[in-house]
Amino acid sequence: MIKVIEARYLSDFRVELRFSDGREGIFQGRNLLKNTGPLLEPLREEAYFRRLFIDAGALCWPNGLELSPAKLHATCLATEAI
Repeated sequence: MIKVIEARYLSDFRVELRFSDGREGIFQGRNLLKNTGPLLEPLREEAYFRRLFIDAGALCWPNGLELSPAKLHATCLATEAI
């Protein structure tokens, strides 16, 4: 089972991620924010978006939003080592 083991906010709603299988990538948060919903509204403020954290291998925010590590793994842009 893939887990997020490290997350570092870069800028402009981009997050550098490291996964349990050693893969690294960039999560483009602006793509997520093209969607609508009550859990996404607070994330439109960059200061709130930056409050991300990892819980049980998922990328999370204080309002309860959790992003699937498997989906993040499949959609992140590959990068050099963190």
